[in-house]
Amino acid sequence: MLRIVNKLVEAWYQGSPWLSLLKPLSTLFRWQAEKRRNAYLSGKKSSWRASVPVIVVGNISVGGVGKTPLVAWLAQILQEAGYKPGIVSRGYGSRAPRYPFDVSPDTNVIECGDEPMLLAQNTRCPVVIDADRVAAVKFLLKHHACDLIISDDGMQHYALARDLEIAVIDGSRGLGNGLCLPAGPLREPPSRLQEVDFILVNGEGFVPVQPHYRMSIVPGQLQNLVSKSSLPGNALATQAPVHGVAGIGNPSRFFATLRSMGYQVMEHEFPDHHQFRAKDLSFNDGLAVIITEKDAVKCAAIAHDQCWCLRVSAELPALFKNALIDRISVLSAHPKTNV
Repeated sequence: MLRIVNKLVEAWYQGSPWLSLLKPLSTLFRWQAEKRRNAYLSGKKSSWRASVPVIVVGNISVGGVGKTPLVAWLAQILQEAGYKPGIVSRGYGSRAPRYPFDVSPDTNVIECGDEPMLLAQNTRCPVVIDADRVAAVKFLLKHHACDLIISDDGMQHYALARDLEIAVIDGSRGLGNGLCLPAGPLREPPSRLQEVDFILVNGEGFVPVQPHYRMSIVPGQLQNLVSKSSLPGNALATQAPVHGVAGIGNPSRFFATLRSMGYQVMEHEFPDHHQFRAKDLSFNDGLAVIITEKDAVKCAAIAHDQCWCLRVSAELPALFKNALIDRISVLSAHPKTNV
């Protein structure tokens, strides 16, 4: 199944004549996406508005674009600016005893999913998961003293009204062939980018028509999954090759990052949100295994002493930070009533 998915993704970004067979389905998908959005814009369907500003971080394409490190960065700079942000997320793959579900750093990752756990650990902000984003925000505001909400990957969840939209694009992939699913990688047409407040391009390469800012995901230290000891990020690059293991939306970006740090990488790719087993990390050759920070939250109980995770963080220009804080200051100065 993973091989089929990879072939489809490769066709989206590198081109393939057989994709033309899927174009009628893409036309239908795009029509339905636009119809659904227009229903909210026209008032045929209603959106619930929170009493505090809501920032939605998302993308119009499928696959990983670096949203989780960005959400962590947003939480940090907003806390530094004196705000008390809370985070809502779908909690993909979670098996919580109930929803909405409050996530803390010591929650069982099986109950909440990998991304919410990582955000809870790295931001120390309240994190609530629920596929129903409105229910998640209501729960968050009822149980936590938040004055601002960050919705992780909620751009297409129009039942939740938003005050700011931040769209993230992978610089190396861009928008692929510009087609909606299944002939292309897009959840919504490229024109949707004209309506968001900020566009962030992760890495070099793609240049949107609209004004945008560049962001980057910067590698940090290696952390051992067993001993919790840390090393400089490239500390193992002078040794033998390493096993790179990733179960994320865009594993090629992770492997490329390792190579840019000087590593010889043997790639082991798994589906996004993969539930790892001990054998997935065991290669019986004594070589180091480096996994993503997102995968690491699921692997502590099955890791061996040669397993390391590469910590990463988002870096954004001061111009974007200042523009964002200015916009939020204006929004916060005008309290709203829940509707």
